[in-house]
Amino acid sequence: MNSIKTFDDVWEALEDNPIRALNLRLRSELLIRITEKMKTMDLTQAKFAHLLDITQPRVCALKQGKIEQFRLDSLVDIAHRLGLHVSLSVAA
Repeated sequence: MNSIKTFDDVWEALEDNPIRALNLRLRSELLIRITEKMKTMDLTQAKFAHLLDITQPRVCALKQGKIEQFRLDSLVDIAHRLGLHVSLSVAA
């Protein structure tokens, strides 16, 4: 008999470690917001690199959604440089 497992999100399905899944979920949300903001700005990758204080290949990785190449703190820094407000809520 096959049992079907359900998950709250894709990260829980891909990652057995719940802490790692949470980290991926947070990075994913930030990456989505960052790329959405970047799409509204008419800048070259070189200008984004200067604005975000990262290399041009990192800009390319951002635009391609390469989540594995960015830590959470790096994404927070990038979001801030784009004028996005990042907040964190912690519950017991």
